[in-house]
Amino acid sequence: MTVNRASARYEGFGKEGKGSITTKSGVLDKQPYGFGTRFEGVPGTNPEELIAAAHAACFTMALSFGLARAGYAGETLETSAAVTLDQVEGGFEISQSALTLTAKVPGIDADEFARIAKEAEMNCPVSKLLDCEITLEHSLDNQ
Repeated sequence: MTVNRASARYEGFGKEGKGSITTKSGVLDKQPYGFGTRFEGVPGTNPEELIAAAHAACFTMALSFGLARAGYAGETLETSAAVTLDQVEGGFEISQSALTLTAKVPGIDADEFARIAKEAEMNCPVSKLLDCEITLEHSLDNQ
């Protein structure tokens, strides 16, 4: 079992408050976040951006392992994730994570690729964690 840790600190409250996020690995070390980074384009990060990064990374790794199990040697997999935060009655909710994948996998046909990609989408740990709609668009570039 693996346990990873991160922490958040918020000074002040509401819109005027300022926060920072730190991860155990040190990749994020007091990275700023707050209302401005979440809603106004101020430099820094926000929870949805971090979820998008985690989902793209997790899905891509799961797909890589699925392709390897099926006997394919790798070239490239590139995934972006767009996480949508919607305002709803009573607050906000993450309503969707839209994955967009471009892949180069020599020797695979489109149907098998789509099947393995769908398995990765459904079974990566971050997909299982998210309680929202998950979509996947993909293109196979084997030219």
